[in-house]
Formats: sequence, C-alpha cells, structure tokens
Amino acid sequence: MTVQPQAADGRRKAHAVTADGPPARAATGSRVVVRTSAGPVAGERAGRIAAFRGIPYARPPLGELRFASPRPPVPWREVREAVRFADVSFQSRIPSRPVPPHSEDSLYANVWTPNTGGSRPVMVYIHGGGWQAGAGSMPAYDGARLAARADMVVVTFNYRLGVLGFGLHEDLTDPLSGDFANWGLQDQQALLRWVRANAAAFGGDPDNITVCGTSAGGASAWQLALLPGLRGLIRRIVSISPSHVTPPATSLTPEDSRSAYRAVARRLGTTVAGLREVPAAALAAAWEEIFAPPPEDRIVASGRWYRGPVVDGRTMPGPDHALPAPGVPVLSIHTSTEGSFYTGPASPQPLPAPRDAAALRGAVRDVVRLVRPEAGDDLADACILAYRDAARDAALPGDPLSLWTEIWGDALFRHQIVRFAERHARAGAGPLYAMEFAHPALAPHFGTPHEATSPFMFGTHRLPQFAPVLGAGPVERLLSDIFMDAVAAFARTSVPSTPNTPGWPPFTPDAPSTLVLGGPGIAEVRHTPKLAQLGFWDAVGWTPGL
Repeated sequence: MTVQPQAADGRRKAHAVTADGPPARAATGSRVVVRTSAGPVAGERAGRIAAFRGIPYARPPLGELRFASPRPPVPWREVREAVRFADVSFQSRIPSRPVPPHSEDSLYANVWTPNTGGSRPVMVYIHGGGWQAGAGSMPAYDGARLAARADMVVVTFNYRLGVLGFGLHEDLTDPLSGDFANWGLQDQQALLRWVRANAAAFGGDPDNITVCGTSAGGASAWQLALLPGLRGLIRRIVSISPSHVTPPATSLTPEDSRSAYRAVARRLGTTVAGLREVPAAALAAAWEEIFAPPPEDRIVASGRWYRGPVVDGRTMPGPDHALPAPGVPVLSIHTSTEGSFYTGPASPQPLPAPRDAAALRGAVRDVVRLVRPEAGDDLADACILAYRDAARDAALPGDPLSLWTEIWGDALFRHQIVRFAERHARAGAGPLYAMEFAHPALAPHFGTPHEATSPFMFGTHRLPQFAPVLGAGPVERLLSDIFMDAVAAFARTSVPSTPNTPGWPPFTPDAPSTLVLGGPGIAEVRHTPKLAQLGFWDAVGWTPGL
C-alpha cells in the first residue's frame, strides 16, 4: 500500500504543506517565568514557542557525588535565568568530532512549550552517542519546530557519559541508594521523575509522558520502560535505531567492568573509591587507554564496540533480550542502511573502504568479531556469501562497500530491532508500530545512515550543517512533516495515524506492517524489507534468545 501525501483538509496533494521554519528568535524575546519544584525559572518566548534552557534537574555530581546516585537540585528562591544551554556532559573526544565546552556539572534539562497553560503530551528525548558522547543541546535536537507543529512539550537533557556514566563496581556503592552502577541510567530516571513533578508548570500533562531516544538513547528508552520503579510514569516509548545492550559488543560484563575500574585505579595510583578524587581528564584518559588496543589485545574481552550499561540487577536487571517485552505501546524505528553512518565519508571513526575480495573479508571479519570474538575467515566468508546471495535475489548492489555497509548496520542495529519487534508481537505485550526510514542521503554520502532520523523528527534537517547531507527541498520537508505528525499522533493516542499514514497497522511479522518512510512511495506500508540478510545473524546465535 502506497500512501499519497495529503493536505490538512484531506485532499490529495503532490507536495508538502509544511509548518513555518523554526520560530524566529526574537531580538528581545519576551520573558516567561514558571515555578519548578526547586524554584522559579525564566525562559524566553520566540515566535510561537517558549524555550527554557539549562534547568537543573539534579545536583552537580561533583566531588564526593561523583559516582553517586543523582540528588535533587538545591532549591533556590530568586528567579533563575534559563536562557542558555549548560555545558555538555564530560566526554572523551571522538576523531573528527570536536567536543564543545564540557563539564561534570551537566545535569540540566531544556524545555520547549507552546504555552505554559494547558495539559499537552510531553515527549522526553534521550540523545545518543554510544553512551560516551552527545548532549541534549545539540542543534539536531532543537525542540522548537516539533513543539510548535505537534502542540507538545518537548524535553531534552544531559546525562553522565563514559567512565563517569556507565560501568559497575561495588566500591562505588552509594550509601543512600545502594546503587553502584550505570550512573547515566540513574540520571535518566531522575530526569523522568523531575518531568513528572514539573510537567504541569510548562503546560504538559504529567500523566502523558512519551520517552523517545535515538541509538544509545533508543536503547535507554527501551531499558527504562522495563524498570518496575518507572511503571506508570512512562506512557509509551519511541525507540529509534537502538543497539540493544549485549556483551561482548556493546557492554562490559560485570567482572570485566570491575577489572577495568581496578586497572584505571592502578594507573592513577589510587583505589577504585579514590577515583572520585582524581581529575576527570586523567580518569577519562586512563579509561580510554584500557580500550585503545584492538579488542583481542585488551585486558577485558567485552565492551568490544561501545561500553553501555552493565547488568547490575538494580538499575539494569538484565540484558533486554532476557527480559519481558515492555508493557507499553512502542514505536520502533530504524533506517534502511544503518551501517552507512560508519562506512560513509562522514563516519566518526573513518575506516578504509574495502576495494577487493581480500579487503572485504578482513573488514567483515572485524565486524563479525564484535559479536563473535572467535570468528575467523570461514565465518567472514559465510557472512559475505549470505549477503551477496541476498543482494542478488533482491536486486541490490553487491560491491564490497555495499556489502560491508549492510553487514555493519545489520549486525549492530537492524537484526536486533526487527527481531525484537517480532518477539514483541508474539508476546502480545502491547501494540508495536514499525517504521523504516529510507530517504537517501546526498552524494558523496549514501544510503540512509544511522542518526539520519533525528533532524527529520525535530525538523532541523534544513540547518546548514545538515542540509548538504540530508537535503532541504520539498520532499525533505514533506518527510519531516510526516515524521513529526506520526510521532505527535503516537504521543497523543498510542497510534501513529495521520492523514499521510492511514492504515498503518501494528507490526505483524507475517503481514505488510512496516511503514517505509522515504523512497518512491513517500509513505508505504510494506513487508519488512531485506529480511533475508538477517538469517546469517540468526544462524550464529546473535542475539541469544531472539
């Protein structure tokens, strides 16, 4: 079924009816004051939206509060200006990606609202970045356009990252909470409780909170929905391109995490508990040194790709595949070629593209070893053969770069996303709607990369830093409008039905039920594309239990 785009009055239309651009920032924005649970804050109205930036939702995790559970912010009486973003959370540099001013004092939220009166749906967005980078203040996540078009309260925020945010060691046990792991996940929980307590002050409905995230944030949204302590607070989730946490690829085992913290402490001449007192830069540098060698040469075997949350039985009861499906409505989104984020010219960690069969075998072996460390050339060859056959049968490109790209994206994202959707449908835990975002990036970029979704969902794809990659013409504006409208409808009704997406059913593995957004059909409900490629990962047992 192909859905032709409609105008707001329901008539068929060939081009988008878009919202205005971002609410223009007024030369002298009008001041808007609201009272939060900790004290009054002043934001500013620009056009149709009032924006509040840099509101503390927790006490700065400094000194003895490093590796502590988040504490409520210290109350204040005078009006606090909330017109500038806070520093991003302390993080290590990624090659080719400069880090803006960053600090351990980073636990702040940003809110965009059409009006501080009323009771609107609230969307909390969790940024991605592999649990080690990113910020809620990044331009892609500016909430003004989404809040205006959707008539919704949009919240972004920072949480602790890297060695300060994700790990486990009992010597870092918080005496008040008893927690000793995953401080970034604890921050996310604290933020949600802050939103519940303060939504009404910003014109939001505290009983209608949708949690959304991309990449690490998409995994976090799923994990938070599984926590008994947040049951009833999270109404629904939008999980975009998650890499679900599973050792050895995207998480440390508990014992490996203990080993890594002990090794860092030895390098810095202190104890694990003493890591609270060393400079953050020295701590991060020592942590990065542990993981700098190739995975097979490290002192630990897990955490081969990213170091996300560690199973501790408390903040993360278990890996997602070993836990029940979330008991809330889910909108599950992935891109058609997640891997082109890593193999394309803008990759955060550029790798030489394979040009021949030998180079392809080595590149694929490195990918397969992220999930099967013992993999040799025989398993790499089997993977290449499976993908080459699937590409031929589907009339897809079979050159080395295309195959490598598909293997990257499927191994670390699409296989789990699709299989989790199938498991959710079998379990009957609640409706899950599936979307594949398929709008191609502009040359020399290719495919639809991981994280191409956020600028379209927030309507920021037209910003100068994104337009040369994603496009800014009528088609892109239409896709962004459809994306925003679908998310807004889901946040209101748990059904992402819009004039441009009628008949989008809950996901069913055996029927056309995935909305493909982008491509010739604009918005088309189809069988999930490229299923044959996923069979290889099933055969090697990745991920267990799916």
